[in-house]
Amino acid sequence: MRKHYFILLILCFNLSLFAQKGSEKKANALFAKRSYVKAAEMYEQLGENRNVLQNLGDCYYNNSQMKEAVRAYGKLFLTYKKDTLNPEYYFKYAHSLLGMADYDKADQIMSEYLKFNVSTPKFINNLKTNVPFNYVVQPMAKNTSNGDFGMSFYGDKVAFASLRNADSKSFGWNEKPYLDLFSAEVNSKGLLTNIEPFPKEINTKTHESSVTFSQDGHIMYFNRTNDKKVKIGDEKIANIKIYKAEFVDGKWTNIKALPFCSDLYSTEHPVLTKDGKKLYFSSDMPGTLGSFDLFVVDVNEDGTYGTPVNLGNAVNTMHREQFPEISNDGSILYFASDGHQGMGGLDIFMSKSLNGGPFAKPLNLGETINSNMDDFSYVVDEKRNLGYFSSNRKIGDALYSFTRTENEERYVVEGEVKDKNTQNLLPGTLVSLYDENNILIGQMVVGAEADYVFATEPNKKYRIEAMRDFYIPHSEEFMTNEDGKLRYTIELFMECYDDAEEIITKRQDGKVQIVLENIYFDLNKWDIKSDAERILNVLVDLLKKYPEMEIEIGAHTDSRATDTYNMMLSNKRAASTLEYLVKNGIKRKRLRYKGFGETVPLVRCGNSCTEQEHSINRRCEFIILK
Repeated sequence: MRKHYFILLILCFNLSLFAQKGSEKKANALFAKRSYVKAAEMYEQLGENRNVLQNLGDCYYNNSQMKEAVRAYGKLFLTYKKDTLNPEYYFKYAHSLLGMADYDKADQIMSEYLKFNVSTPKFINNLKTNVPFNYVVQPMAKNTSNGDFGMSFYGDKVAFASLRNADSKSFGWNEKPYLDLFSAEVNSKGLLTNIEPFPKEINTKTHESSVTFSQDGHIMYFNRTNDKKVKIGDEKIANIKIYKAEFVDGKWTNIKALPFCSDLYSTEHPVLTKDGKKLYFSSDMPGTLGSFDLFVVDVNEDGTYGTPVNLGNAVNTMHREQFPEISNDGSILYFASDGHQGMGGLDIFMSKSLNGGPFAKPLNLGETINSNMDDFSYVVDEKRNLGYFSSNRKIGDALYSFTRTENEERYVVEGEVKDKNTQNLLPGTLVSLYDENNILIGQMVVGAEADYVFATEPNKKYRIEAMRDFYIPHSEEFMTNEDGKLRYTIELFMECYDDAEEIITKRQDGKVQIVLENIYFDLNKWDIKSDAERILNVLVDLLKKYPEMEIEIGAHTDSRATDTYNMMLSNKRAASTLEYLVKNGIKRKRLRYKGFGETVPLVRCGNSCTEQEHSINRRCEFIILK
């Protein structure tokens, strides 16, 4: 009886495994078809293995359901050794965690992926003084679940893509309607009004999105997804192409895919330059660095096109670069990326081209417009500093309007003060900022961190100076950028006098002394002799070299007269030395003098000193005050 019971258990177990494999195979088939919603439902019913957890996480990740993606990827990382996992899951898991604002865990995973440490909070904080603009944003519709995105200017109107077509069949990726293009007006409150779909010549049974227009509104470029899938490798994919349409006699006609498009890769998110001579777009065509890159192609006067050119690795990464936008003069490229460091998902970046050269390293536009979800499709009216972008920060894709103002915190010079030789910070240093006319415009004493910051203005020349007692003053000149929108960090490396000059030394009592040959005075005399002049001229040169240096002249006598007489004599000798320095061009306010009489002998021999010991005690010392 027991034997039959165990046989029954084994049969049930094998049937269970067979059912698991069968259901997993069906789920995998749905996943391969990119039917992520249905695939996720099926994976949730299965036992957890590597394939199930990876694909389940991807289903949620691809539909921006980050909480569920974190749950699936978290189990994957907990169950399997990290070094056995494909690096792409590190990237996806990190971005899913960013989507949940779990920066500590996200940074840990992303650091392992990148092989160097990252800190999202520090990155976000640093952007506050780097971004050129701050943004005030608001949604453009009360209902943010319509799937609106990809705004563009359309004469006095706007155009965008949306899921608003309720009659459209569902798209397997997210089980929502196919995208169509719509036009609308924007009212005084920034809300969309008079929304109308584009005609059936433009909107078909598949996806249409990302439209751009010529200045006269007679030419449009837009995305359309192929209505048939093509097998590429092990997958069947319906790729995206860029189409051109012409407005003739009140009707959109001559609708054709651009010649560099293909069934084997996607070309998407076109944007036409103001002069109509170049078209920027995103593609995963051969030659990309990875995933989607940004390209530009010439639009010739005869209606033909040049060869698409990749914008290069300053802009493009091995991940997604999409939704380009170009400024009116062609010098600033805006785009969305999840490959450059950001706050999670796609972030909006800007990159500048100087004098028509390649675009430079991009700058994240900061937390006033970017969120920890996808932010993309940025367009701006540069004259009014008004614009639009898209984001899925709430429930699905939605359109947002923005106003932008210049970030005044960006116009600064900052840095810290260090000892040139030891690299130690120098708190208590006085740092001053001067304009090009050498007029003082800012001054501060640095605190414990020895750091300084001053507001500046664009297109101006400045000099920044650090001063500290017993140190050589240090200054640097700099010019703010042509548009004033750079953050300058200058480290002021100061050198103390005793490091810079052999004849300056720090004594055991902490005083800093200029060590010269002894200046001899005749007995009971205080006039400067010719050999003393030679020695004092060395001091004159030093004081002229360091015009901020101040010194104390200390005169000492031997013990061969009364205390009162010696004190009076030493004062006269100190005063005589001071006058010699003044006569030779040293400002009086930089000099102090003091007679010590016989009170501070170098050789303590009392009344039994030899002539040599008396001469050693009869001296002048020069102590640096600052």
